[in-house]
Amino acid sequence: MAVQTVATSSETTVDLGPAAALSCRECGHRVPLGPVFACEECFGPLEIAYDFSGYDTEELRRRIEAGPANIWRYAPLLPVPADVTDKPNLNPGWTKLVKADNLARELGVTGGLYVKDDSGNPTHSFKDRVVAQALEAARAFGFTTLSCSSTGNLAGAVGAAAARAGFRSCVFIPHDLEQGKVVMAAVYGGELVGIEGNYDDVNRFCSELIGDPAGEGWGFVNVNLRPYYAEGSKTLAYEICEQLGWRLPDQIVVPIASGSQLTKIDKGLQELIKLGLVEDRPYKIFGAQAEGCSPVSTAFKAGHDVVRPQKPNTIAKSLAIGNPADGPYVLDIARRTGGAVEDVTDAEVVDAIKLLARTEGIFAETAGGVTVGVTRKLIESGQLDPALTTVVLNTGDGLKTLDAVAGTGLTATIRPTLDSFREAGLA
Repeated sequence: MAVQTVATSSETTVDLGPAAALSCRECGHRVPLGPVFACEECFGPLEIAYDFSGYDTEELRRRIEAGPANIWRYAPLLPVPADVTDKPNLNPGWTKLVKADNLARELGVTGGLYVKDDSGNPTHSFKDRVVAQALEAARAFGFTTLSCSSTGNLAGAVGAAAARAGFRSCVFIPHDLEQGKVVMAAVYGGELVGIEGNYDDVNRFCSELIGDPAGEGWGFVNVNLRPYYAEGSKTLAYEICEQLGWRLPDQIVVPIASGSQLTKIDKGLQELIKLGLVEDRPYKIFGAQAEGCSPVSTAFKAGHDVVRPQKPNTIAKSLAIGNPADGPYVLDIARRTGGAVEDVTDAEVVDAIKLLARTEGIFAETAGGVTVGVTRKLIESGQLDPALTTVVLNTGDGLKTLDAVAGTGLTATIRPTLDSFREAGLA
């Protein structure tokens, strides 16, 4: 493997492991590694291109299995320095892959159903993975402030990661987020700014700030650091396959916000195949959205290649991105793999949250309710085969979205007597 280096603003060189260049997903144009996210030729999105040459499959497998119980066990496949584990980072990942037999019985799944439960990350969502990756890029490029536009979970992940690493943080959110997510983002001591408008308005503002002198020295994890940030989602694919005994799942259901998580899970699966770490065989990827913000699902069902933006109106606020950047790529992947993109109502989201909690003891946030609800809907419609191994993602903790299940409470109130207990029908 050729080790790549990149020059920072201070004219030093930094080891970025197997990362070789930034490559445009539209035209293939390559540029040197740096804090840029759009192609100078066609304005398409940039992503990391790697040089994995020189890897021996079995040696790489042993190296991964001997690594730490976090995402850095996959450091040989990520754009990070060799000494990444020596630096202050929240070290997320290696979360539980729960064999969900009780839920499987409820849904009629016979081929094996698993929940990849990312609520076990440091700030209780999968966003810790992508922020950990972006933080290493921020260090490499000499940024001093870590920032983002966020629907909530990312704000908390950035605040926590910055606090741990000694960075200043300033994050931007829609002004009407769930209070639990506001508190979780603010508690780390960074600056938290509410923007009047929805997530798309917040994201536009952040894009403008990058080009302003006021934004100098700022690393926006999901804007100018986006190519590096997005690679953190690949670790979900790596972990799922390793936890399944180095094999691909037959089917995987992924929530869609920007769509980046789904596209990078597919990228991770393809890399494992090319490296010989898993057997090359078919798999299907399904996307899940809430009906109140379902631009990708709408496009998929209509047979369109273009995603028309929508104004979000759903309790699943962590998925409420009306103009998803990776929407067209999600459509391509769903169609290429034989999957689909489906949506569920808010009522179905709440019912699915309760179903997962009741059957498996996993309290998911609304995004997890979306994936479970969509999984049930896909089974009922015959699009998802219940006889195949299926993995469903839960990307966050239900304690962040308590409002969604408001009204869930006491079964009964009784006097402290056995007669009262029996009268309530609890005996």
